[in-house]
Amino acid sequence: MLTADCDHKFSKYSFHDLLTLAEAAERLGKRAMELGLISSLTVHLFPDCWQFSLANGQKSELLTPEEAYLRFKKLVQQFESSAKGTQK
Repeated sequence: MLTADCDHKFSKYSFHDLLTLAEAAERLGKRAMELGLISSLTVHLFPDCWQFSLANGQKSELLTPEEAYLRFKKLVQQFESSAKGTQK
């Protein structure tokens, strides 16, 4: 069973199984798009798994929900950290 504890910054992205992890990755991906950190995101939903596709120029990269969650979380956190640093 996959579990994750809530951390204070990303408590709304808590997950306890693969489905909720994939949903959290999708929300983070949408947030990254809103912030302009990624240009496009396609989520392929299959009966047994989700795949996240990021377009990068001429080619696209497929990510698992775990990879997508970690990548998007890092991007959003870095953006928010840098935004706080410029506001000081």
